Amino acid sequence: MLFREIPGLSSIKKTLIHSVQSNHVAHAQLFHGPVGSGNLALAWAYATYINCEDKQPDDACGRCASCAKMRKLIHPDFYHIFPTATTKKVKEAESDAYMPLWREFTAEQPYGVLPNWLEHIGVEGNKQGNISAEEARKIIQKLSLKAFEAEYKILLIWQPEMLNQSSANALLKILEEPPAKTLFLLVCNDVNKLLTTILSRTQRVSVPQFSDEDITSYLAEKAHIESARAKQIAYLSEGNLNKALALSKNQGQGKHQWFANWMRMAYKPDVAALVKLADEFDAFSKEDQKGMMEYGLNIFRDLLMWKSGAESLVRLEGDELTFVQNFSKAVNLRALELISGEFSQTHYYLERNARAKILHLDLSLQIAKLFKQK
Repeated sequence: MLFREIPGLSSIKKTLIHSVQSNHVAHAQLFHGPVGSGNLALAWAYATYINCEDKQPDDACGRCASCAKMRKLIHPDFYHIFPTATTKKVKEAESDAYMPLWREFTAEQPYGVLPNWLEHIGVEGNKQGNISAEEARKIIQKLSLKAFEAEYKILLIWQPEMLNQSSANALLKILEEPPAKTLFLLVCNDVNKLLTTILSRTQRVSVPQFSDEDITSYLAEKAHIESARAKQIAYLSEGNLNKALALSKNQGQGKHQWFANWMRMAYKPDVAALVKLADEFDAFSKEDQKGMMEYGLNIFRDLLMWKSGAESLVRLEGDELTFVQNFSKAVNLRALELISGEFSQTHYYLERNARAKILHLDLSLQIAKLFKQK
């Protein structure tokens, strides 16, 4: 990954390049940005520039041996930690075991998100990705060795929010006393889930959402989307390039259809249908279950805006827009606020491995009750 391959974000790119040129590279940096932002791509491009053998004024050369290895993620001094879980094919929940799949994933989806990754590696059922303490300890052993060929050894940690207490503490020790010429690049979406002790030991690089113009040009150039449609997708994606790419492939429509049917059954209410839907929900993967709650929160946010007279802020089209328009007429503002709270609470319990079927049915009955509020 090179800086020029990432749309927009010119000021951040200049700052990162200048830090290398002026030899002011912090040993631990936190690239934090919203879901679908360019934080992973920027960290990867930054690592490529640091180890480039023929640095250019505004980017890595992209031609030297180091750049070639960095592009393929086979550089011997570039290490990775990311959330994993055991699957039918891979029984070791460690990053090393998943490196071939990680190379595939980042090549195909450099702006991918955690659910995309877990789906890519075949995680099923209620398993959630995490970073174990054993993983952190093994990385410490690797970083204690001398660099093979580059000036710096670089460790990229994707989704450090998934560190548990033990693994975070293990990582904290090496962040406090890093080996010489060792860099840590942490790439996260939610800094609130990180230990404050880790936050205090990193230099933060705030990565904003992509602009509509950046996404439009990226879709036109990379995905060969017609200009008018690219602009429309950029508007709907709200700065999330991963969402924009999914929309360009017409993905996500099945999620809306399932969600809309669920809401109609709750509005009737049809308890027998809700019980059946709870069974279906229970069969979803854990990430899909949480994704449905996040989708519901977004839809009800749009319902609130539409109901409040802020129609211009609603970035939806097609069936989703029709759903919002129709339901806004049937449900009052107070009920929408309470339903959003119910979705948020269910998401919280799903993260803590509560039984999905019970949670979903309880949520459905609460929604049915709130729909009837006057």
